[in-house]
Amino acid sequence: MRWFCCRRAEELDHLLREHSSSLDEPLFVQIAGNDEAAVRHAAAALARRWPHAHMVGMAGPLPMAGEANLAVGVASMTSSTVSSLALPADEFDRPDGLAALIAEAVVRHDTTLLLLFTNHRSALPPLLRHLPLANERMVIIGCALPEGSVLFSHDGRLERGGIAVSFSGTALRGHCAAPFLWEPIGLAFSITKSRDQQIDELNGQKASSYLERYLGKEFIERLPFSGMEFPFLIERNGRDVCLPIVAVNQDGSVAVRGHVHNGEKVRFAYIHAASLYWSARDVAMQTAKQPAEGMLLYYSAALSGYTRPLFDGVAAAFGQAALFPAVEVLVKDAYTAVRPAAFAAISLAETAASAESGLLSPWSSPPEGMMTLAQLMSTSSRDMERLHVRLQMSEQRYKSLFEHNTDIVYSTDLHGRLTSVNPAFEQVLGYKKEEILYTNSLKYIHPNDIPRVTRYFYRALQGNIQTYNLEIPTKSGERLLFQMKNIPIIVDGKKVGIYGIGRNITEQKKAEEKISYLAYYDIDTNLPNRTKWMELFSEQLDKAKQKRRKMAVALIDLDRFKWINDSVGHYAGDDILRQLVERIRRVLPPSAELGRFHGDKFCLLFPLKTEAQAATEAALRIVREVARPIVYDGKEFFVTASVGLAMFPDDGEDEHALLRHADMAVNMAKKGGGNRVERYCAQMNEEAMHRLEMGGHLRRAIEENELFLCYQPIVDVHTGAVKATEALIRWRHPKLGLVRPDEFIPLAEETGLIHEIGRWVLKTACRQTKQWQEITGNNRLSIFVNVSPVQFQHERFVDNVKQALKQSRLSPSCLHLELTEHSMLRYLSSTMRTMDELRKLGVGIAVDDFGSGYSSFHYLKRLPATILKIDRAFIEQLHANASDEAIVKAMITMGHGLGLETIAEGVETPEQLNRLRDLQCTYAQGYVFCPPLLAEEVMRYVTEKQK
Repeated sequence: MRWFCCRRAEELDHLLREHSSSLDEPLFVQIAGNDEAAVRHAAAALARRWPHAHMVGMAGPLPMAGEANLAVGVASMTSSTVSSLALPADEFDRPDGLAALIAEAVVRHDTTLLLLFTNHRSALPPLLRHLPLANERMVIIGCALPEGSVLFSHDGRLERGGIAVSFSGTALRGHCAAPFLWEPIGLAFSITKSRDQQIDELNGQKASSYLERYLGKEFIERLPFSGMEFPFLIERNGRDVCLPIVAVNQDGSVAVRGHVHNGEKVRFAYIHAASLYWSARDVAMQTAKQPAEGMLLYYSAALSGYTRPLFDGVAAAFGQAALFPAVEVLVKDAYTAVRPAAFAAISLAETAASAESGLLSPWSSPPEGMMTLAQLMSTSSRDMERLHVRLQMSEQRYKSLFEHNTDIVYSTDLHGRLTSVNPAFEQVLGYKKEEILYTNSLKYIHPNDIPRVTRYFYRALQGNIQTYNLEIPTKSGERLLFQMKNIPIIVDGKKVGIYGIGRNITEQKKAEEKISYLAYYDIDTNLPNRTKWMELFSEQLDKAKQKRRKMAVALIDLDRFKWINDSVGHYAGDDILRQLVERIRRVLPPSAELGRFHGDKFCLLFPLKTEAQAATEAALRIVREVARPIVYDGKEFFVTASVGLAMFPDDGEDEHALLRHADMAVNMAKKGGGNRVERYCAQMNEEAMHRLEMGGHLRRAIEENELFLCYQPIVDVHTGAVKATEALIRWRHPKLGLVRPDEFIPLAEETGLIHEIGRWVLKTACRQTKQWQEITGNNRLSIFVNVSPVQFQHERFVDNVKQALKQSRLSPSCLHLELTEHSMLRYLSSTMRTMDELRKLGVGIAVDDFGSGYSSFHYLKRLPATILKIDRAFIEQLHANASDEAIVKAMITMGHGLGLETIAEGVETPEQLNRLRDLQCTYAQGYVFCPPLLAEEVMRYVTEKQK
């Protein structure tokens, strides 16, 4: 093994010049840096130098060690192998399936090290738990990268997903050191309210208040990096478990990476400087005593804060080790389950040579001040814990004289400071007495009520009992109505304070308010319902007319939200919907009014004087906010939104016109694929009328038999024999003439007419093909029929195929259904079931326009397809463009390897046909043979080719 690394961009060229001649073609290259352009440049340079090396590049807000701006590690191995795999982003919500894919693709029986890199931070722990260990020597290191980071493989930039890299070989030896360095500090807090991976309350208070109080606002602003520096620590089964803090939510709850339960106790934790220093020194000593031809060191964001000076010294001492940063580093081996680590140092060797590897530099002494501070923090934390225990014992002896009263009871001194509260006060208002005692009682009422309550307070001190009604907000924000009574406290003839007694009279008022609320608000989202929002809309519109101001209104429609309800149920769907509403609210302009029209459709009223540009920018913020992945029950869901805008007075002068035009704009946004914003324009009205008119024409076209089929032969490129024909639907309108399929097929899908049209095409094409077989005596002549994605997903589609075959008496093997890659992968589970039924029936499946969509070889291997149809875009320049020729050759070779026949579409010239023959393509269709023909014309063509 040969190993080289550099830690600055300026060193890279020197590394290549100095070692490229002596370094064999490396098997593995890793690059990391903050500057994406610099990483891309370095990756390109290294790829040109060593085109066959497995490469991992990562760029983004990474906590680089020392003054490094680039980290590069290059490994050349003599007897070991390296394998890598790009991980698809849409597989991370299925950790078991993704783990199986990784194990099959890159893990061998002698794998020593498996590296995983991804910015799907929440999905990394379950993925590691599902990954099997191939042997007792194997170690798995997972690196979670920050949001906004970018991964590079040898094939280029990965927008999402991840990369897996394995190192295998019987001679390869590896040693991994990944110490758990977090130590608890301060008091333990009880989790009093939680949900899955979210802590809502600690000791009855908002969890965020403890973070701000103990760790400060800077900690919250630096999340998620700081959440690894100072995580929560929880004790389970006799050992400490680290819970990194991921984010602070708008409602004051705290998201953690790990499940929590009510009643558990958590403590803040920090990395003890002395432990870090001695752990790193132990790693260095162990490495020095064993052969270490190369060393990789992956470290987490926990080492990017106060421990940074110490870690920079540690990093410098590791010499030629390659250091790579991450938000979080997870380790799994044969001895421990998945665990976080401040760093993971892996030394690799292929030979049993001397342990003098030269990887380590002289070891410097730790900063004395930091070591002293660590000792001070540890000792202070232990003393604080003992003091807290004594305080709890003292409080347990204290008995309130009025603790059994069901009304809230409290006492104050002469200045209004609370001196005692009873348990009912705590239970009803939600405050713990420890947090409110000796604070001013006026702090807990609305500011508008302070003058009135102050008057009652001083009248009570004068000896007069005061009775009055008062709304008091609870800690959670709920406002309760109390009938209050203030009584002076007299000791030795002197007034020393007052007693306050409050009886809760909220329920009757709540019942009255609930009736009113249900009439005007949506109970699921607490947004104004359509009735209430229309009232607000009318009032705003009247103001805009009176003041001659502009006004903007928007309709927001969640794209394909029904899929979520279908997959996780309506209850979970409602919860996800509420989270999306909270996201939208966070980015709304001040004074904007959001309402729920119905289902997953919302209405938005912008403040007066909002210009079209500002409304569009706000709508784009909503679209981006909704599109962020949402986590529910440990799974990620992706939802997008379509937004339609209408402006007063440009797009309408009354409520009906503005909403109708905003709805047209929403439909245009959804027609364009969703996840976008559209502003209404007059052309949409024309298009809507045109689509409405064309919908009527299409319905009559079916009734008046205006639809007909053309057929284009599919020919054996070597013999010229006609193997099959492809059925192509056409529409001849009596006034409009021929209507293009790409114009009326989407309309048929939208209106649902595609199912009736599809059944007619199947029956007609099968019946015609059977007639040709009987006339020509060729019982193997086949027919290819295009199937719409909407038609394919229909529950009776397989029955329609069976009926067409039965009525025509055509053999199932002579029918081939053409499906695009997109339609196959759109609903993968149902697609697999339907295709399996068709396969058992004997019907062929052709992948249409192959290469223009996902081109996912992983899925293609799983799908029971029989034919690949190469998209015409690759055929056009086949004889003149080397890239297109290489792609077509690869497709044909792959098809042969998978046992699939290949058909080239759009073949128009003899040069293209000759090149396809050279490339061993099986069949072709296109104008070089003949254009689409009517049935009787095809019959003549087929007959001539048989002569």
